[in-house]
Amino acid sequence: MKKQGGFTLIELVVVIVILGILAVTAAPRFINLQDDARDATLKGLQGAIQGASGMVYGKAAIKGLESAVSGSVKSGAGEDVDIVYGYPAASSTAIAAIVQGIGDDGDFKFIKGPVGTPPAVTFGIENYTTQCVKYTQAENATTPAKVEISKEETDCKK
Repeated sequence: MKKQGGFTLIELVVVIVILGILAVTAAPRFINLQDDARDATLKGLQGAIQGASGMVYGKAAIKGLESAVSGSVKSGAGEDVDIVYGYPAASSTAIAAIVQGIGDDGDFKFIKGPVGTPPAVTFGIENYTTQCVKYTQAENATTPAKVEISKEETDCKK
């Protein structure tokens, strides 16, 4: 007579329980990947705003407006960009004019601003309030505009 090989019901239940425990401990790591992806995307937006802001400053310098309290230059797309001390003004329209993908139709949303002294505006990913990108316009001719990642809930919520 042949002895039949296989798993007993108890062995199958034990394996399923062990797999369940492993899944519960590993799931938070995979869920956190979404936050990591959003954070990396915001760092990309930060870099895009910094680069575009530098290009605007270059155009302002060519026109002799790098020390002017106000003025305007044309963006690469031909739109007028209001400037303060050669850098884009802290407004949703100025930043949206120099960086594609910001606005109601874009991937990044205007959150709030301008607020504070010097004025600052924030942009981020809709319904993600852990981090956002904060653009602070130039304070004077010797203090350039700042673009930073903010983790302040007051900055990242409407």
